[in-house]
Amino acid sequence: MTETSRPADSFHVFDTTLRDGAQREGINLTVADKLAIARHLDDFGVGFIEGGWPGANPRDTEFFARARQEIEFRHAQLVAFGATRRAGGKAADDPQVRALLESGAEVITLVAKSHDRHVELALRTTLDENLEMVRDTVSHLRDQGRRVFVDCEHFFDGYRANPEYAKAVVRAAAEAGADVVVLCDTNGGMLPAQVQAVVSTVLADTGARLGIHAQDDTGCAVANTLAAVDAGATHVQCTANGYGERVGNANLFPVAAALELKYGKRVLPEGRLAEMTRISHAIAEVVNLTPSTHQPYVGVSAFAHKAGLHASAIKVDPDLYQHIDPELVGNTMRMLVSDMAGRASIELKGKELGIDLGGDRELVGRVVERVKERELKGYTYEAADASFELLLRAEAEGRPLKYFDVESWRAIVEDRPDGTHANEATVKLWAKSERIVATAEGNGPVNALDRALRVALEKIYPELASLELVDYKVRILEGKHGTSSTTRVLISTSDGKGEWSTVGVADNVIAASWQALEDAYTYGLLRASVEPAK
Repeated sequence: MTETSRPADSFHVFDTTLRDGAQREGINLTVADKLAIARHLDDFGVGFIEGGWPGANPRDTEFFARARQEIEFRHAQLVAFGATRRAGGKAADDPQVRALLESGAEVITLVAKSHDRHVELALRTTLDENLEMVRDTVSHLRDQGRRVFVDCEHFFDGYRANPEYAKAVVRAAAEAGADVVVLCDTNGGMLPAQVQAVVSTVLADTGARLGIHAQDDTGCAVANTLAAVDAGATHVQCTANGYGERVGNANLFPVAAALELKYGKRVLPEGRLAEMTRISHAIAEVVNLTPSTHQPYVGVSAFAHKAGLHASAIKVDPDLYQHIDPELVGNTMRMLVSDMAGRASIELKGKELGIDLGGDRELVGRVVERVKERELKGYTYEAADASFELLLRAEAEGRPLKYFDVESWRAIVEDRPDGTHANEATVKLWAKSERIVATAEGNGPVNALDRALRVALEKIYPELASLELVDYKVRILEGKHGTSSTTRVLISTSDGKGEWSTVGVADNVIAASWQALEDAYTYGLLRASVEPAK
């Protein structure tokens, strides 16, 4: 990696997803996972990637060994994390410090105690010896040619208990050669005004270059990080998607976006901010967690608009209800269609779907009324774009989009004496003037219907071979009780290139499922550019 490819050293975006983020409940990263995430983070353009604690566990030791061989970092420097030497020893003789050097990382982050009570109870040593542990370890690593950052653990709680000692730890680290001293809100209990006041005071009293590491236990990690920047911190530690211990850490993506778009700081390489949504979702896939739909900037709902009043304003100027252009962070604006929709919502949604309504007020009015009428019965179109598009096209063309006509269908569930069940479905339909009868079995009545419909249609439309039902949701709607209630079914289907959702509503789950299946296959043929029947 060339020096010119790195972000400016005057401000650091430091990512600790592979170390602190991996401590989130439900995340268990393999070495391959960590390598994949490191590539994504480097692609995003962060300045530093904390890879883990070499020597503390074999997985992190292997990661550093493989990262040196397998990744050519374009923007980031790899950082090894560890602790100061043990009390009563020497840094040059400490095996954990030696493991940090053997990792090959150019930058090392040391965690140091800055809360007097933790020094005495956790380290079981004196306050003076703790300061010497910081000085000795930082000096030794610097003598070995390493750049050193020091994380002052529990700094804000320690500052509240004993401000002079907390500042003494900062001075010890800085005077020994640490490039940055990071103030850690380890328990996550601070609020922005408190963070800003403490950082301002510590900066004035010590003169050290300061960073911030904020946990999100009060829901303020991003705000606390930005408050620290306001007070003079020039190093921010974050995790992708806010992963981390308990409720998580400061989220890398809102912090980076705020610094670039709100503060006007160039903290990422040119063009990288527009990759933010893609990278956020890619990392979520690696850790096997569903991306948060309502995450700022990168969530699929971050620029989704539902209210008719909003849509009317957006039609005039999108900036009236959006704080930034979604494309700046690689996201897109979406219009949601529901019973709250007005004319503007329908027109904008039509444009989004590539359907020009041509300013036809009568047509738009019919669609608005149709949507409200059907949502009153239980349909939901904000979650079923494909069904809405079929409705919109039917109104625009004066007739439904038809590839086949269903004569009848039935599903049979047989309860056998041995406790097993057999599920069979039969579908009778017409397609291209041919009558087709198809029967199939499945692991449930809906699956059997799906298979029977596929068997029938694939004979006429081979384009459907790639379709796969990927999600199925059932909801019992309010207003009735028990098995007599109205049922809504949402189905997600994929053709390997994209997914779409369809909806069905009926007084039983099988009939509602059939409606959603019909829409799913109809939309699949539309996507495949198959000409509908005349």
